[in-house]
Amino acid sequence: MSITVFAARRIITMNPSQPQASHIAVRDGRVLAVGPLESMQELGDYSLDERFADNIILPGFVEGHSHALEGAMWDYLYLGYFPRTDPDGRRWEGASSIEAMQQCLREAAAELAPDAPLIAWGFDPVYFEDDRIDRRQLDAAVDNRPVVIMHANLHVMTVNSRMLALSQLDRHAGIEGIMLGDDGQPNGELQEMAAMHAIFETLGTNLFEAVAAPETLYRYGQVARNAGVTTITDLYNPLTDEGIAALRQVTQDPQFPARLVPALSALAWTPEQGVERLQQCLELGNDKLHFGLVKMMTDGSIQGYTARMKWPGYHDGHGNGIWNAPPDALMNMVQVYHQAGLQLHIHTNGDEAVELMLDAVESALELWPRADHRHTLQHCQIIDHAQLRRTAKLGLCLNMFANHIYYWGDIHRERTLGFERSRRLEPLASARRLGIVTAIHSDAPVTPLGPLFTAWCAVMRQSASGQVLGEHERVSVAEALDMITLGAAYTLRLDHLVGSLEVGKFADMAVLGQDPYGVDPARLRDIPVLATVLGGQVHANR
Repeated sequence: MSITVFAARRIITMNPSQPQASHIAVRDGRVLAVGPLESMQELGDYSLDERFADNIILPGFVEGHSHALEGAMWDYLYLGYFPRTDPDGRRWEGASSIEAMQQCLREAAAELAPDAPLIAWGFDPVYFEDDRIDRRQLDAAVDNRPVVIMHANLHVMTVNSRMLALSQLDRHAGIEGIMLGDDGQPNGELQEMAAMHAIFETLGTNLFEAVAAPETLYRYGQVARNAGVTTITDLYNPLTDEGIAALRQVTQDPQFPARLVPALSALAWTPEQGVERLQQCLELGNDKLHFGLVKMMTDGSIQGYTARMKWPGYHDGHGNGIWNAPPDALMNMVQVYHQAGLQLHIHTNGDEAVELMLDAVESALELWPRADHRHTLQHCQIIDHAQLRRTAKLGLCLNMFANHIYYWGDIHRERTLGFERSRRLEPLASARRLGIVTAIHSDAPVTPLGPLFTAWCAVMRQSASGQVLGEHERVSVAEALDMITLGAAYTLRLDHLVGSLEVGKFADMAVLGQDPYGVDPARLRDIPVLATVLGGQVHANR
C-alpha cells in the first residue's frame, strides 16, 4: 500500500503526548506516523508531499452543532443584519433596516413568476428600533404574493397578509406561537415549530426537510471545507427514507469533503418510533456517515424572546418563552432515548430549559444508571453556576454557542439579560474549571460556519460593538483549539477517530496560512484556511 508523507512548517497535533511535529504519514486514509522526517525512514518507501511545507496543519475541525440547512438557505433571499458569504464566495449585504428589507423584497419579487411565494431568511428585527415586525411591514413591500421571512434564529418567522390568508391561521387565533395584533387577529409573527409548520404545510415546502436533497448536502460540505471542517454535524435531521438515501449517496462520493453526523430530530417522531428509526440507521453508516445521535428541542432563542427563562425572566420585562413540547413530554423523551442506550443532544437556551433537562437526565440516570452516556446540552447561552455543578455531577457534556457573544452580545447586555447575566453568556472558562467536556459551535445557518471565528469569540468575548462580555470567562487559544477539535469530537462519541492527529485515526486535517499560536489572539479569526485533507485526500480551497 502506498504511503504519503505530508510536510508542514508545524503540525499541531492536539495529542498531549506529542503536541507538535513536522511530518505526518498517511496510508489507507489513516494516520500511519507523526514525527520528524527522520522517523519516516522507518516506514519504507513513501512519497513526500511538500505542498504544505510552509503552512500549518491541525486536525480537521469538528463542528458539533450546525445544520445542513446551511446548504439549502442560499436558494432563498438573504436578509441578515450582518453581511454574509455564500458557499461560492459571493458576499451578500443583507438588510440593516426595515426600509432595506422592504426594498430587497420588492426587487426579489420582481424576479419571480406570478403567485410564486417569496421566501427569505436571516432577518433579525431585534436590531431595529421597534424590535418586531408584522405583516404590515411585509404588505407594504409585497402584497400580491405570499411572503415568508425566516428570522435569523430559525425559531420565528413573519409572513404577510396573503400568506396568512392562504394558511387560514386567522381561524386559529389564540394558539400559542401564533402572535396577535391589537385587533386580536394574527399579526403575521409565528413562533416556534408548531406554528411555523402550518406555513410550511400550506406552501408544500418544509425548509427543515430540504436536507434530504443531495445538492443541499453538497453545498453544506463545500461550506465545511471552506472553513477547515472535516467532521460536520447536522443537528436536526428528520431522517426520512429520502434523507437517509441522500446522506448515503453523498458520503459514498470520494469528492464529498467531510464526514457527516446527522442527529435525529426527536420532534419528528414519537419517542418509540424515533428509537426504532435510529436503531435501523445504525447499520447504514460508513466511514463518512455516523448515525447514533438524537436532537431534542426544548425552548426557543433568547434574542427572539422564545427561550424559557428563570426568575427574573427577561431584563426588559418581556414575557417568558415557549416550550416546543409540554415539559412532561420532554422529560419522557429523555427517559425513552436514554433507556434505549442512545445519546441525546438537547437544545437548551434559557436557564429554565437547562433546569428541566438537568432534572430529566438526573431522573433517567437514577432509573437506568449508565456510565459514559455523553448526553450533551447544546447552546446553554445562560446557565448558572449551580447548574454547571449539576452538569459536571451528572457527567453531561456542553456544546456552547460561542458565536452568540459577537452576534447578539450587545442585545443581551441591553435588552434580554442585563449586566450580570451578560457576563456569563456561554461561561466557557467556568465549565472547563469544573472539568466538563466542552465544545463550541456556530449553529449554521444561524451564524456563519467558521471554527476559527468561533474560537476567536471564546478567546476574546467581544460583542459586535467591541464590548468585552465576561473577561473571567475567557479561555486561552489552546483551550479554544481543543474545543473545536477533540472537545467536539468527544461530544459526538468520535474522539477515537477524529479530533487529533494520532496513529490509527482518520487522516483529517485543516491546512492554515498562519500559526494560531503565533498570531495575536485578536487575529485568530483572520487566519486563512487553505485546504482540508480528508482521509489523506486533499481538498483545496478555491
